[in-house]
Amino acid sequence: MHATTYDYWLVVSSFLVATLASYTALDLSSYISALAGRRIRHAWLVGGAAAMGIGIWSMHFIGMLAFSLPIPLGYDLITTGYSLIIAIFFSYLVLYGVTQTELTTLRLIASGTLMGVGIAAMHYTGMAAMQMHPAIQYDLALLTISVVIGISAANIALWVAYKFDSTNQKSVITRRIGAACVMGIAITGMHYMSMAASHFPSESVSGAASSFDSQWLAITTILFTFVILSVTLILSRFNARENFLLGSVSQLNSKIVHMATFDLLTGLPNRWTLMERIKHTIIISKHQNNMFAIFFMDLDGFKAINDSLGHSAGDEILNTFAQRLLQCVRSGDTVARLGGDEFVVLLDNLASPEAAAEMAESVLYRMRTDLWINQQSLQVTPSIGISIFPQDGETAEILLKNADTAMYEAKRGGRSTYRFFETSMNEAAVRTLEIQSVLHEAIKVGNFSLCFQPKFRGDNGKLTGTEALLRLHHPKLGFLSPKEFIPIAERSGQIIQIGYWVVREVCRQICRWKASGLPLIKVAINLSPRQLEQPDLVQTMLNILDREQVSSEKIMFEITETVAMQDAARTAEMIHEFQKNNFEIAIDDFGTGYSSLAYLQRFRVKQLKIDRFFINGLDEYDHEGSAIVSAIIKLAHTLEMEVVAEGVETDSQLAKLRDMGCDEIQGYLLGKPMAAEEFNMLLLHQQESQNLNIQSQFVTNVCG
Repeated sequence: MHATTYDYWLVVSSFLVATLASYTALDLSSYISALAGRRIRHAWLVGGAAAMGIGIWSMHFIGMLAFSLPIPLGYDLITTGYSLIIAIFFSYLVLYGVTQTELTTLRLIASGTLMGVGIAAMHYTGMAAMQMHPAIQYDLALLTISVVIGISAANIALWVAYKFDSTNQKSVITRRIGAACVMGIAITGMHYMSMAASHFPSESVSGAASSFDSQWLAITTILFTFVILSVTLILSRFNARENFLLGSVSQLNSKIVHMATFDLLTGLPNRWTLMERIKHTIIISKHQNNMFAIFFMDLDGFKAINDSLGHSAGDEILNTFAQRLLQCVRSGDTVARLGGDEFVVLLDNLASPEAAAEMAESVLYRMRTDLWINQQSLQVTPSIGISIFPQDGETAEILLKNADTAMYEAKRGGRSTYRFFETSMNEAAVRTLEIQSVLHEAIKVGNFSLCFQPKFRGDNGKLTGTEALLRLHHPKLGFLSPKEFIPIAERSGQIIQIGYWVVREVCRQICRWKASGLPLIKVAINLSPRQLEQPDLVQTMLNILDREQVSSEKIMFEITETVAMQDAARTAEMIHEFQKNNFEIAIDDFGTGYSSLAYLQRFRVKQLKIDRFFINGLDEYDHEGSAIVSAIIKLAHTLEMEVVAEGVETDSQLAKLRDMGCDEIQGYLLGKPMAAEEFNMLLLHQQESQNLNIQSQFVTNVCG
């Protein structure tokens, strides 16, 4: 057997070439994966396969040049060319496999195996180019090991490079260098293991022997390969950077478009997108003669929750509501957020208005399930207004406006319900706008006034206090009922300033009574839900009383039971703060708000005012009505509260209430709401009666 020797400088060079070729291939694969165009991907695949194949083949050729025998050696040009083609072909297959959109484990293993087989095929074809006579003898065990080394190391390299994904660029480059070194070891390890498996008989000669200087050929091959791989790497890096910049610009544009068309908090379509979809649906519906519906929703009581729990909790509620709403509608429907707590649903292709009603009922039913925010259970339900195309409008703007109008009717109808748009609602909407305008100017121009409805003792009929009632008279609209303008003031928020005006005017009236020498009595003032939401309500009231020089003992605030129980814990805190500052509190319309006994104990208010519905029941239902009122009076007395019966209009009602021990009576039977001048006369009469009683008592005592 011929003794073999190696030029170790060329051995090291072959490893460096293999590693550079591997790194170039891995870098190219990531670049090609990011390309979108089919033609450009294919062009880079071919070019990359050529560069990778030349690199691998050059390593083999340099390794062969590093190998020497004590006989002249040469390589057949055609066979050597075949080995180069094999290297390029298998490189193409490997690059194609690892640049697919979904790189599965099976595809990764197949690519690694192909690489190992390709390296082996190239190597043994290159060995055949020596045209040895007699033929090279191979150790089968070492030959098998060489192939296994090539396949195993190639799989490990690809696994390191692709399986452990990362968004960190430094981590990607580090892994890629490590994978390239492993792949370089695979190529060179397979080569030199196969050379170890090769045995050359002592009489062997190379049929392709030539007089070429192998050292010069090795240097030329190394330089040529380094140039090809370096140019390929630079081009891929340059194009990758250009594509990255283009991709960044494209992503930025996409984000800008998304921000302009979708709500940032919930991810739902915004107003602009909704309007475009409604317009598109109108065109299709006209063509196909279909109907569709618009749901306009506003969350009931959201502002109070947002103010009490904070904006982060409010945002969480809006997000949760949006997700629930998406689950309520069909896949083809559109759910949008207009802003604040306003949501709109576009229900496409409806069979009938009844289908819209069923959907609305389904939404309300599902939304009644409590939300858990910050470990607190909340119920957030919407009021829904519905408009139908084409009967309620043929443009997106009109349909949305009419659905909004119907939504306000739903709120007026008790909230947590739905209403279909009706033409008469537009008249109501116009009326609402007129009243809002009137309310805006009423305080400045003096259109508001107060009247006073007296309250009397139940046992002796003496005047004990009065309730201040707001009235509004406009030169053009005439007298406006409180039932008409107060809900509008409540919704618009104007009730807050109106409420402060009432307190100021009551204080001034008390000062007038004092200046006229009339007896001072306690005045009850109603507090609205919007006022109770104000965090500085108590301090503002104290400031008003301080400026008007009126004592807080002269004022009683009335809170309706329904409002008190909306957020009972917060109401209790507000009541206690009022009481600390010597204000008295009454629960108005008692019996309609489903109070719990526990909260009545916590409230510790001065009075309970029985709702007029139960007072009417004293005549209408007799025994049953009397039983209910009697139970309320006993409950209040047990809790050390006074009871006021409002809406007393008949002698029989008065007689029954006196028998039950009702503390105070209020109603048209004993006294209607009076203007300030008329009420002054009542106070004067009360004063004269007291004086007469005092004189009579004095005479009796003297004579006796």
